Amino acid sequence: MTPSPRLLLTIDYEPWVALSRRYDFLPSETRRKLDDGYAFRAVDPILEHLGNAKASFYLVGELIDWYPELPEKISRAGHEIGFHCQTHRVLTDLNEIEKDLNASADWRKKYNAHGYRAPMINTVEGVYPLLEKHGFTYSSSLYAPTGTFLRKGSIWEIPVSTLPLIGKPSEFHAPRRMDFRLVFGGEFPYGSSMMSGLFTKTVFRIIEDQLKAGLSPVIFLHPYEIVTPTNWPRRFTHDMLSSPLLYPFTLNKSAFLKNLLRNFPTSTMQDFIKEKFQ
Repeated sequence: MTPSPRLLLTIDYEPWVALSRRYDFLPSETRRKLDDGYAFRAVDPILEHLGNAKASFYLVGELIDWYPELPEKISRAGHEIGFHCQTHRVLTDLNEIEKDLNASADWRKKYNAHGYRAPMINTVEGVYPLLEKHGFTYSSSLYAPTGTFLRKGSIWEIPVSTLPLIGKPSEFHAPRRMDFRLVFGGEFPYGSSMMSGLFTKTVFRIIEDQLKAGLSPVIFLHPYEIVTPTNWPRRFTHDMLSSPLLYPFTLNKSAFLKNLLRNFPTSTMQDFIKEKFQ
């Protein structure tokens, strides 16, 4: 079945500290104090922004430890809950991935989380047998041209969208992340919130064109890009001095989101996959 084209809007729901690698190895309780309630306070305004539009929220599991009511709010509003990781960090070691999957098993079962999004859209091919083992049905952890659907064992990989400018690649193996190799290979990763921060109008036009072509773009945003944290982005002065590419992630994209929702139909990834493959 060919589902009607729609925007597959996803939110990688993580604490604001997740943007910086400096906090990865701190104790969870320390990260909670740094978050200072932000991730919980942000959810109601984000749900209000979405209104009747539906999105897929990929949650960092330790947020549920900090704010047990968080997934209930999202689920009650009719959105999909997926799994981002239990603790946000570079997650490409299979032993560490399995630890995260084991640590998150109870809440994933409770909220019927069958979708996976790797942190920083960076994973390895070995993740797919693990996802199958732990009851997932799909992943969205690569970058690839819009309309690419990959079968990895029993797992569907539905990548974050790129626009091929030179020619569509024929092979897609993890890792396939946003790096110089991807960009210099001729793909514009417009599904990344970095691109919607830097090239807002261009990304909007691409989404419009892809929908008109019958495709369903996959894009992502973060909560701190919709609801600005206190003292933002001053908290990231140190990080942006060492890595200026973080800057686009600190820009507020609520107007961009509002424009998307006003102009395009949206769907959860789970609903789209059910319509397309079942």
